[in-house]
Amino acid sequence: MKLVSWNVNGLRACVKKGFMDVFRELDADLFCLQESKLQAGQIELDLGPEYRQYWNYAEQKGYSGTAVFSRLAPLSVRYGMEEDHEPEGRMLTLEFESFFLVNVYTPNARRDLSRLPYRLEWEDRFRRYLLQLNASKPVIVCGDLNVAHQELDLKNARANLGNSGFTLEERGKMTELLGAGFLDTFRHLYPDRGEVYSWWSYMPKVRERNIGWRIDYFLVSASLADQLIDADIHCSVHGSDHCPVSLCIDLPERVSKL
Repeated sequence: MKLVSWNVNGLRACVKKGFMDVFRELDADLFCLQESKLQAGQIELDLGPEYRQYWNYAEQKGYSGTAVFSRLAPLSVRYGMEEDHEPEGRMLTLEFESFFLVNVYTPNARRDLSRLPYRLEWEDRFRRYLLQLNASKPVIVCGDLNVAHQELDLKNARANLGNSGFTLEERGKMTELLGAGFLDTFRHLYPDRGEVYSWWSYMPKVRERNIGWRIDYFLVSASLADQLIDADIHCSVHGSDHCPVSLCIDLPERVSKL
């Protein structure tokens, strides 16, 4: 099974930059988006009859939002964390027979760190939520987690220490999550691979010089470790300030066509 995650930073803009070509080329069974920046009815995507579309829109226009396009028929879909709704559209949970898929766009602490307390509180709730799911069946988590966990995960670690996305507090929450029984699939498979990033600033020449951060992830329950096939970061794909990340994993789910 192949899964793809991409922060598109505005789906309507990304569609104009070749989204559909990337979607078809990557050919995922589950394709997850963050930062769709849409409201209901603002876009129609012809993904083909085999894909079901699930959207979680933010109440604020042009902000946040997540989506999942699935070849698999889920048993249930949840739009939020504790309740089946949350105002920023940051999460979708799809339940399948053998696993849960959680697509998430983690809140940014903001440049001045004014949202760091909320971010840390979110992280604690998120970890508890994943552990509740994991008690029932394995979990696959994907999305923009807005943190570079290790120094290997960004270009200029020393210069960025303490900045949003690389504070000790945010990195510590990722450490807690992984310590609670989850694997960072890319780092698990490629523990020493550096210079591979998923986000670059729009400032001139930054992407060309590969001054980036790895903040987009696939995490899985540790019980799925032996079923991992590969994890990839598609650095050459443009259309957003993020690039897609993917996971291939051996799972028993059957694709159910519409």
